[in-house]
Amino acid sequence: MVRERFSQRLEDLRSEIQEMGVLSQKMLVNSIQALEYLDLELAKNVIEMDSIVDDLEYDVEKATVHLLALQQPMAKDLRLITASYKIAIDLERMSDFAVNIAELVSKIEGEHVIPLAEINTIASITQMMMENSMKAYAENDAELAKATAEEDSQVDRLFYSTWQKLVNLMIEDATLIPNAVDLIFVLRYLERIADHACNICEGVVYIATNQRVNLN
Repeated sequence: MVRERFSQRLEDLRSEIQEMGVLSQKMLVNSIQALEYLDLELAKNVIEMDSIVDDLEYDVEKATVHLLALQQPMAKDLRLITASYKIAIDLERMSDFAVNIAELVSKIEGEHVIPLAEINTIASITQMMMENSMKAYAENDAELAKATAEEDSQVDRLFYSTWQKLVNLMIEDATLIPNAVDLIFVLRYLERIADHACNICEGVVYIATNQRVNLN
């Protein structure tokens, strides 16, 4: 009976992490869409969703403390609990970055004066990394986690090349500076989200294999 209750609480913990993942992914997708179309209402919705993610992180923290203090888990269960808590922190930070992107929408006046093609490409890769890192967590799939983290190098390359393009645009035309600076912030937020996806992948590998790896 005790073991059954413990197993159920572990499943509840996993479910809360996966719910956080779904919300964080939705926030990122919507923040990029809000940026592309300068949709203030959608941006506001992203900002409002952040409190739900914060509440879930708090629930995960309480569940983790309870499982560690009262159940004294061993081996793989212990890895699952500790790694899940760290993953919750990563997801909360990812949702914060989505909020940061959404908050920039209200700062941009008129239409975009700089094409968003590169930004959208980086966003697509980052969204895929978020989705696959959470899929790896749900399926306890270390190989998927490792493959997902490998995409980070592509994000880094696009980050630096796009950053350089934006800097050159500002040098050539000072009127583009406000818009370009906002997009540089977006670049940085997306790059950090990809880094947090790598952290999640590291947690999945640890849960599945008991190996601590650096995938960043």
